[in-house]
Amino acid sequence: MLKDTTRPEVTPDPILTIERTAEMDTPLRKESETPLRGVRSNIVQSIRAFRVQDLQDTARSVGHHFLYANLGNAQTKQDVLDMIAMQFTFPAHFGKNFDALYDCMTDPLHKSGPQPGFVIVLEQIPATAKFDKEAREQLLDIFRDAADYWGDRKIPFRCFYSFL
Repeated sequence: MLKDTTRPEVTPDPILTIERTAEMDTPLRKESETPLRGVRSNIVQSIRAFRVQDLQDTARSVGHHFLYANLGNAQTKQDVLDMIAMQFTFPAHFGKNFDALYDCMTDPLHKSGPQPGFVIVLEQIPATAKFDKEAREQLLDIFRDAADYWGDRKIPFRCFYSFL
């Protein structure tokens, strides 16, 4: 095989390669420089003045997982669980009950290695006869329990929600 002599052969500098890799792995901004600066690190709260796009951008900039579910078309508990499972890309064996939701938000993620943190948005949680106030509180309690779980492990877990 003929060697291409038109371009000089460049050997990558291993130190520069390591430094560039480290730069790419380092978040662009610190949490204290983001819209999350005034938000406790393990909390479930109303989305209020936050915009979904800002939360997603912030999660990306600090290296956290961003999970989003729009539940506007859900009418029942089963609809809510199905939509969360689909939009969070849970495994096919997801049990589609609140216990299984908690398990998917904690155990498999914990076992998969160190986690950087989570920003979760549950948008337009239904307020229907088949998904009443009690069901909404049970759903939010799952995320509060997950926030406690991750808080015990010193991992930021913020969940923002809105009602339909």
